[in-house]
Amino acid sequence: MARTLLFSIALSALATACTTSPTANTEDVSSVRVSILSDDVSEFERALVTADQLVEAGNTPTAIDRLTQMLGSTDLTDAQRATLYFERGKLRQSADGYDVWGAITDYETLLDQYPSSPFTAEATEQIGLARGEATSLNGVLEQPETTRSQRFSALLRLGEHQDAIDLMLSSNLRPENEELIAMYQIGYLCDGEDQTGPAYDAIEPDGTTRELRFCDFGK
Repeated sequence: MARTLLFSIALSALATACTTSPTANTEDVSSVRVSILSDDVSEFERALVTADQLVEAGNTPTAIDRLTQMLGSTDLTDAQRATLYFERGKLRQSADGYDVWGAITDYETLLDQYPSSPFTAEATEQIGLARGEATSLNGVLEQPETTRSQRFSALLRLGEHQDAIDLMLSSNLRPENEELIAMYQIGYLCDGEDQTGPAYDAIEPDGTTRELRFCDFGK
């Protein structure tokens, strides 16, 4: 692949370090660029590369899950953990992440627990953007003229997935294709003959067509 997440993390870390405290520890971050070229790749590095590949394949929710799984490790250094919070925050905030609240939480954790991280400056900028988007989406939800479909999209984007699903079912909504695929990738919708309930036709980024239904409908 022409670009890997690890390579971009290293460049971002080096660039940001120039504007942050000289005491920031960039050793773990910058070493990623070197070690990924060898066969001796750590689980941390492998998780980042896997997440990058998943995003490029159009599966951002699964990439978020991979970073979440890695964050559960007890063997991470502070620099590695800060990297994971920053990268997960960016994915949650992205157009395909559908979790603005989660992105804000990741940035807050990074800034609170790892203030000397080389990602501090960018995280500060991104959390401002995420908070602004959350405010705008909440404004949409508060407007009486907001349609149910618009309300559904706002809830899904914020990361209030269960509320979005409840509205979708109670109002018999048919979300946009990208929203259906996101719900499938997150795990709310399933593809299988053993599923029941309303069906939603969707097309994955690679062109695969699916007939999706809620995984736990009627259970």
